[in-house]
Amino acid sequence: MDKENGIGGHRLLALERFRDDTRHMMICEVFAPCPYGNPGEKNRYFLTEQGYAEALAAAQKRQIKIKSHAAIIEGHILPDKKKKRRGH
Repeated sequence: MDKENGIGGHRLLALERFRDDTRHMMICEVFAPCPYGNPGEKNRYFLTEQGYAEALAAAQKRQIKIKSHAAIIEGHILPDKKKKRRGH
């Protein structure tokens, strides 16, 4: 667990981040026992395309809520841009 911000799962410099097939980083909140942790945990994972598809399926089942996502390219973290609201 990352003691600084209470996030478990993969650390920021985990080997998974630098694998050739890693494409996604997500931070999720866990609501039901699943491969992403136990209820009440907040975890970070570096995932392949298939792994991220499985995470999206877990989110559909309300086992987890994806709190943030970033693309991973050659180990670099590229956070998703927030959508701008028109008229505000």
